[in-house]
Amino acid sequence: MEIGQTIPLWEGVFHITSLRNKGAAFGILQGQRWFFIIVTLIVVLGIIYYLQTEGSNNRRISFALSLLLGGAIGNFFDRLIRGEVVDSLDFRLIDYPIFNLADVFIVSGVALMILDMWLETRKGQQKQENEKV
Repeated sequence: MEIGQTIPLWEGVFHITSLRNKGAAFGILQGQRWFFIIVTLIVVLGIIYYLQTEGSNNRRISFALSLLLGGAIGNFFDRLIRGEVVDSLDFRLIDYPIFNLADVFIVSGVALMILDMWLETRKGQQKQENEKV
């Protein structure tokens, strides 16, 4: 596919569109390849360390971090080998920026981590209320 070429899978809703991104989400920090490579290596090592040491304590966080890890590694190899991230998933129904599967894993992992924090906060609040009674 040529860059910019699009193939409609569902006209006006979802297309496969060839795009390259030398930045981060929404194209920010364009051309900062080495910054992203270094940050990604630190994040990947941190996630692997956590999963090896604390991972069995919370399955939901471990799953969320595994999704994040997969997405980070996917975009990392694109940046390392190609110098840019290949994006192709074009959800046009809400005019969303073009993304890739690694981005889906990253966003899903972050959403699951937020859900876990909310559930843990709620559990702590319920525990405090029960102790007051």
